Amino acid sequence: METEPQQPSAADAESAARAEDARVKRLNTRVAITVALLATFVGICKVKDDNIVQAMQQAQADRIDQWAFYQARNIRQEVADATVTELELQSSGQSAAVQTRYAAVIARYKALVADQAQKKALVQQQALNDERMYDALNYRDDQFDLSDALTAIAIALLAVTSLTEKEWLFRVAMVPTALGVLMGVAGLAGWRLHPSMLTALLS
Repeated sequence: METEPQQPSAADAESAARAEDARVKRLNTRVAITVALLATFVGICKVKDDNIVQAMQQAQADRIDQWAFYQARNIRQEVADATVTELELQSSGQSAAVQTRYAAVIARYKALVADQAQKKALVQQQALNDERMYDALNYRDDQFDLSDALTAIAIALLAVTSLTEKEWLFRVAMVPTALGVLMGVAGLAGWRLHPSMLTALLS
């Protein structure tokens, strides 16, 4: 004798509907809290990243200035060096008195050559320091760029989660969320964390 399948009672259907509503409400609450925390974190990272970008611009300007000074010093040194050679050629074959006067002028130009060589070396070192500073700041800027990209993906996934009410999608969204926060914290703390493949893809 076959038995008819038992139909769910109205009370059971109402209980299931309440449980589903409670699940959706919990999911939406988690989504809302996650989005709010992510937005706050992104705002903090944005302030720090803007400051780093300003420092990069200053380092870039300083580097350009220092290399321009280097070129100027180099030109002065080469002109003075050429003048020394010219004066030495002119003084050869002259009388002792004339050669003495030439020697004083040649000595001044040789001193100028040495002075410009010393100053050129200092300027070059400063330019190299500015380049290293720029590279270090750019490293951290890349970290914040990755954090921005990952958190943007996470927020988009969270928005879709809220619309579809799919629990598994929330768990998927936690992957770029965690990675985005990790890269942001690395940028804030100055950690040596720099996925080269991703930064090359985004650059």
